Amino acid sequence: MLVSFPGQNNMLVLRSFMILFFSCITIKINLCFPSIPSSLKTLSIDGHFDFEQVEHAAKDFGNRYSYLPLAVLYPKSVSDVATTVNHVWQIGGGSELKVAARGHGHSLQGQAQAHRGVVINMESLQGLKMQVHTGNFPYVDVSGGELWINILRQSLKHGLAPKSWTDYLHLTVGGTLSNAGISGQAFRHGPQISNVYQLEVVTGKGEVVNCSEKQNSDLFYSVLGGLGQFGIITRARISLEPAPEMVKWIRMVYTDFATFTRDQEKLISGQSTFDYVEGFVIINRTGLLNNWRSSFNPQDPLQASQFKSDGRRLFCLELAKYFNHEDMVLVNQEIKTSLSQLNHIPSTLFISEVPYMEFLDRVHISEIKLRSRGLWEVPHPWLNLFIPKSKIHSFAQEVFGNILTDTSSGPILIYPVNKSKWDNRTSVVIPEEDVFYLVAFLSSAVPSSTGNDGLEQILIRNKRILDYCEIAGLGVKQYLPHFSTQGEWKSHFGPHWEAFIRRKSTYDPSAILAPGQRIFQKPIAYS
Repeated sequence: MLVSFPGQNNMLVLRSFMILFFSCITIKINLCFPSIPSSLKTLSIDGHFDFEQVEHAAKDFGNRYSYLPLAVLYPKSVSDVATTVNHVWQIGGGSELKVAARGHGHSLQGQAQAHRGVVINMESLQGLKMQVHTGNFPYVDVSGGELWINILRQSLKHGLAPKSWTDYLHLTVGGTLSNAGISGQAFRHGPQISNVYQLEVVTGKGEVVNCSEKQNSDLFYSVLGGLGQFGIITRARISLEPAPEMVKWIRMVYTDFATFTRDQEKLISGQSTFDYVEGFVIINRTGLLNNWRSSFNPQDPLQASQFKSDGRRLFCLELAKYFNHEDMVLVNQEIKTSLSQLNHIPSTLFISEVPYMEFLDRVHISEIKLRSRGLWEVPHPWLNLFIPKSKIHSFAQEVFGNILTDTSSGPILIYPVNKSKWDNRTSVVIPEEDVFYLVAFLSSAVPSSTGNDGLEQILIRNKRILDYCEIAGLGVKQYLPHFSTQGEWKSHFGPHWEAFIRRKSTYDPSAILAPGQRIFQKPIAYS
């Protein structure tokens, strides 16, 4: 209760009261939280906690969300990770202290952040020795914090390489395996999660568990594509195959979407000549083919120079054929035969020949250029969708025909994959049809722009796309999903929701892992 005083004295009393009030709040907050960092300091670990320099752990590639943690753990052993997670679990879900595993910071919407929690810097585990095993069934044992580019470099020393990739290799093993990991090789080998023999996982209770198809299989399949909800991947055994020396890298253009998708679907069925099949959409792009000349050779230079892309909706098919030098003649003939069966615009055929390493690490070259221009660390409001084959034409007609007017804000990838190459025991959610498409809107927002290339307009465009998919009942599933409510997550998982809840209650009952996904904020009760 405030006592009334005339004039200025009343303001002084009010001010004194407010100072006292907020002081009480501050004291309450300080009493709640400082004890937690103190308890972390008592843990016996090989690495160390940083309680001061934590700002970097509140940033990611998406550049849209920023949640400061209380501490960042730099582990030097798997035991460090387990000790920390177990400690937080012992504190209990009531403390609201959460743990997030951070790889190379390539999350899009704060998934690897932990507001007032603990972020584990998984790249600190890279010191664990990478071991390549040759033989009839070659594989490599790697840390969950290892970058795929490093795995490629090391395995190539033995003439080997992983089978399935992402387009960008400067990502950690644990990060991609927690989602799926897909690129143009997925039609043949499936995603990266289909090419794993064994995992070492730290569960939400801080238990270190080895798991595989035959050992602790439920945890194995839970973690693969599990969005970090069931455990932290600390080690993985990845399948390898003989690595080629060179790549024939091919691009061609279509004007008709139906013809484009028909050829794509033909290429991923049966015994395809090619090892990589992707595609992308081009809307109102000036000088498209001239831009390709820096990396590709036109097969008909005169006709290519006369091709106009301005004001048009075009669809580019991108292919790759792996080979060794001694097989050059045979490979050229195979490519010629296969290309003759496609229905692209002949004058738009471009072919390049590059080392295998250069092809796989192609996006990193673009990254270097964008960084030099200050265009890498900008907001990336990406939208990645899995679309059933039967709905792709309806989707394209509305989205590419009406919603999008250009592709200036970033590439739009589109390519089909075979469901048979995806293991339905994993946690990843995909459409039910035998063939489905990945359509990825990889937008970069221009800071401070209020135009079509600004963040607000891109987000509006993304929402229009999602709203259309919902209203039209296309059966679309998001890849790298992120939702605001548990109801949206339940809709995303559909009939798999009950299995997801059961797994969560088993491996992370206090819901302390992956707080950035915001699926569960409280302990899980499952009956």
